[in-house]
Formats: sequence, structure tokens, C-alpha cells
Amino acid sequence: MDDTAILNRIGALVEEERALYRKAERKGGLSDSERARLRALKVALDQAWDLLDQRRALREAGRDPDEAKRRPPSVVENYEQ
Repeated sequence: MDDTAILNRIGALVEEERALYRKAERKGGLSDSERARLRALKVALDQAWDLLDQRRALREAGRDPDEAKRRPPSVVENYEQ
């Protein structure tokens, strides 16, 4: 997956996340499955941004950005802020 495809994926995930947040603000809120989807979207976004960051770092180091690999949620969700 190249940078453009990753950015397109991020855009699609963000749009879905925004739609769920808008729905959450309305009367009735989100269903259990929608709340689970929102959590999954957050993880998928973290993974996508991490993959893009890896690709950029590899490129800046003169290496092949295709060496970057999607990391599991257990890694991307435990970064120190």
C-alpha cells in the first residue's frame, strides 16, 4: 500500500468516525455495535497513521518505504504520549 492509498484509507475511516460521532450526539445515541465499531475505527486509524509514519521515516533514512508493516493493535495502542 503506497502513501496515497494509506491517506485515502485514513480519510474514509475519519468520515465513518465523524458520522458515528454525529449520530452519538443525536437522541438515542449509538447502539452497542456502533460503539464497538467506533472503537475499532480508532484502532484502525492508529494503525494507518503508524504505517504512514513508518513509510516516511524509512524514506527519510534512504530505505524502501515498502519495508513498513502494519503493526498490531497491541503495539500501536500502547505508545507513550
